[in-house]
Amino acid sequence: SFAISLRKVDNTTVTIKLKPGVSSSCKMRIRSVIRSELILKPGENVTFTFTCSTPEKYFVMEIQKNIDCVSGPCPFGDVYLYPMQLPRLNRTYIWDVKASTKAGLELKFSAPWLRQIEPGETCSDFISYNINSCIDNAVVNIGTFCRNGSVSRVKLLGGVVMSLHLPWDSPLTTSGFSIANRTSIKRLCIIESILKRESSITLMSPNYPLGFPEDELMTWQFVVPSSMRASVFFHNYSLSNCERKEERVEYYIPGSPSNPEVFKLSDSQPANIAGSFNMSLQGCDQDAQNPGILRLLFQVIVQHPQLDENVTHLVDLSKERNMTVTIHLEGWPGRTPLMSEPACLICKDPRTCDRILTLVSGTVYRISFLCKDLSRLRITAEKGISCVDLRWCQRKIYSLSVPKAIMQLPIPLHRFIWKLLAPDLINIEVTSPSLKLQQHVSDVPEQRCNRSFSYNIVSATPETELNVGVFCPGGSIEKIQMRNNITISLNTFGKGFINESNHQDLKMSFVPHIKDECSFTVSPNPKAKVYLQTPNWRYGLPPYVSISWYIIVPSKQIARLGFLKDRMGIACETGRAYINIKEETLGAEETVRREDEVLPDPRNMYHNFWVNISNCKPVDKMHLTLEFWVTFADKQIDLGIILAVVAGAGVLAAIGLTVCCVKKKKKKTQNPMVGVYNANVNTQMPGKKSLFRKGRQNNESHVYAVIDDAVVYGHLLKESNGSIAPEVDVYRPFDGRMGSLPPSPPPFSFRKDIKCSSNTGEESPPLMDTDHDTYTFAHQKLGQLEDNGDANEKDKEDTSMPLLESKKQDGLVE
Repeated sequence: SFAISLRKVDNTTVTIKLKPGVSSSCKMRIRSVIRSELILKPGENVTFTFTCSTPEKYFVMEIQKNIDCVSGPCPFGDVYLYPMQLPRLNRTYIWDVKASTKAGLELKFSAPWLRQIEPGETCSDFISYNINSCIDNAVVNIGTFCRNGSVSRVKLLGGVVMSLHLPWDSPLTTSGFSIANRTSIKRLCIIESILKRESSITLMSPNYPLGFPEDELMTWQFVVPSSMRASVFFHNYSLSNCERKEERVEYYIPGSPSNPEVFKLSDSQPANIAGSFNMSLQGCDQDAQNPGILRLLFQVIVQHPQLDENVTHLVDLSKERNMTVTIHLEGWPGRTPLMSEPACLICKDPRTCDRILTLVSGTVYRISFLCKDLSRLRITAEKGISCVDLRWCQRKIYSLSVPKAIMQLPIPLHRFIWKLLAPDLINIEVTSPSLKLQQHVSDVPEQRCNRSFSYNIVSATPETELNVGVFCPGGSIEKIQMRNNITISLNTFGKGFINESNHQDLKMSFVPHIKDECSFTVSPNPKAKVYLQTPNWRYGLPPYVSISWYIIVPSKQIARLGFLKDRMGIACETGRAYINIKEETLGAEETVRREDEVLPDPRNMYHNFWVNISNCKPVDKMHLTLEFWVTFADKQIDLGIILAVVAGAGVLAAIGLTVCCVKKKKKKTQNPMVGVYNANVNTQMPGKKSLFRKGRQNNESHVYAVIDDAVVYGHLLKESNGSIAPEVDVYRPFDGRMGSLPPSPPPFSFRKDIKCSSNTGEESPPLMDTDHDTYTFAHQKLGQLEDNGDANEKDKEDTSMPLLESKKQDGLVE
């Protein structure tokens, strides 16, 4: 059995009742009466038993002591747990202290002090304190606290309701706090927190997460050794709608020339504070119709000054445009660091520090770090490049490389993002002039991007997004042309990027409109096998998108093209999907395949060629993804061609040898051989009109079958007094003595005339076809040069009249 006896002067009430929602299978027996609830008032006593062996599962106990400091003296000092020898139940001790608003009460906690927790959070030992302030009839919840923290004192204006919650098996026998009288504090409350070593604490405004009382003021006092550094961070806050005044935070920092320092809740709060300081939260007069809520949850971090606290790093972004640089903890923004983690702060001046610091272009910064391990920090930067008028930006080439100002920081780069914006009819070209790009293909080990960095390229419109792919230096893609706005993200892996950062050669420029969504220019290494994938590999090409690859084939090599599967693997709901392959040469045939046809077998390509893939609108749950490969080999000359060339050379050599032999033989039998008439020409003696009816211009009597070398090359000879061009195909009578053999041709030029008998009507004997036929040659004299017109007229003379008679009549034969 249990006996409880209360003294009247203690003004204490004890209540034992069933837990909410628990069955009444266990009850209390007082004498012979069974009861489920017991209320024991001041001056009463009772003896009772429980009808079960585990009453802690069914009952709770509440002990409330009322203290009146208005009408009489207050029992200041340590607060005890009274009465003693209570049943082992979950119990709550409540001290309701009434005091004048003109005075202040102080709750002082013994070590290890208290730690404030958020509503709904529980303490590890299930022992908690709850503090409420009572001003007139208004009750304000100052907060809920666990043991083992930094809160050493709470000063309140007016009355206070203090609660201590103990589990049934707690060995605690003291309250752990005392009450003292203080003068008026002229504010809602003051919470003192003692931070003796490196630590991180979280505190909340009264009534959190509900609203801070209207037009109220409260203060937190932080006691910090002068050798330590404290920083304040606001993690969650909201503002009310103010009619008068302004909600603000004020800091009183010893040694500061501008106390109090006033900040908005949206400002970055002071950091790197040396020693103790005070922080106050001031409310405002709220709008009666729409008051809103003022609330605040913040963190205070105390740490030793770092060895490089006074070491500043220059970050010169004065020449950059449209760029931001964010220094943050690893995992940001997806992962929020725990408030219990050691602080790693970035400071842009000695008093402005934060876990996250954003730098903007056009400014010079000198930053420092309050962080024991800088490897926990990362850099993410973003730069925008745009073109409005192609006339101004078409000729400009932009370098997509990380600025040296970022690379000089002792923080690894996590990601650099370029956002390239182009209006309609202007496209973007990305090139890698020296290194070229390699497309990451996960199922091909030799074509995975295993370097310290890679580029992820995304083409986006308000309606669609096309992931062009992941690329890294050292491949075969010379350039990529894309429509729409482009985002290029340089992602780093490990520490190797610091050494490889000098090998960035990515460039971009704005170019006129292209018809395809994306176009690749590929110049593969002749010794490598290159794999190429369609963009948006994970989700397939968007509907109606067209992609092209232009493959450059070296002149002394042939390329071989093949696809990794035999069909496209889709069915079209609207439109048709096509693959087009065509060499860039005159008359080349184009290979076309539809989505319902078998893809081409591997084939040889002898010239630069195009591969185009155009998508339709596939039926549901079908995606167009294609991968193909290109290899190179040296051109091999066909054996038949070699034999044909050798045979042709042999035939030409034989013909040349035969000609030489024939010429030598003829020169021996005919010395000198001046000329031979064509065998197909009428060679009868031109003396009889009936036998020589055609004029010279209508017959072939002047055509030679063979002409000696000296005659053929006579135009190359010169006289001693100058050069005279030989006359060709003009004949004069021979002026010298006629012998039995044809004379040798003169060294410069020659003319051939035909001698005929006089036109007397007498028949001359027929001319015999022998070597003794008469030919005449003339050496042109310097005084007998005639112009071309005269020569042409003579060529047109009628040859039906014997030439010798004609010449004599003209007086040309002596």
